[in-house]
Amino acid sequence: MRLVCISDTHSMHRQVQVPDGDILIHAGDCLGVGTLEELEDLDNWFAEQPHRHKILIAGNHDWCLQDEPAEAEALISNAIYLRDTGTEIEGLKFWGSPWTPVFFDWAFNLSRGPVIAERWEQIPADTDILITHGPPAGILDQVITATHSQSVGCDDLTQELERLRLKMHVFGHIHESHGQLNLNDCRFVNASTCDGSFKPLNPPIVVDL
Repeated sequence: MRLVCISDTHSMHRQVQVPDGDILIHAGDCLGVGTLEELEDLDNWFAEQPHRHKILIAGNHDWCLQDEPAEAEALISNAIYLRDTGTEIEGLKFWGSPWTPVFFDWAFNLSRGPVIAERWEQIPADTDILITHGPPAGILDQVITATHSQSVGCDDLTQELERLRLKMHVFGHIHESHGQLNLNDCRFVNASTCDGSFKPLNPPIVVDL
């Protein structure tokens, strides 16, 4: 099974060269300013992609999916949209969740601690592939500036991972930490397409399971 992972395209999806595969995963921040019109264009783009399955979650820039969920979700016909929900594809169990810790009151923000932990507790124990918008603390979560770097991932998500036996965890949100690593038999993928300057220069990450 070939999974092609992207995230944080910010409505620049048409500038991304996406390789073929079985499943295309978009881990949120798919929109620029978060309008329904942007979402409709994204769905049309999904229809043009050759992958047999597409999965989408929202991110902190995807305002219409938070503020107008019924109307926004009705526009998504060419991808499986997950919001604290799961799907099974060819024996693999996926779970998707858009939440990130509060930062300047963006969309799908929740307070660290019990509030956001309650969302992570909903992840089924038999999940194979977890898709969240933000990273767990300490894993591909470094914000890097000219003078320092800082780990900004979610500690509560990291704690919840101890309960799970994931094959793969896909996320984005932290543009500067694009990449992948293997840890405790799980493949962690920061699939951020845009770099720290919001230019769509990071290539999609392809994983064969």
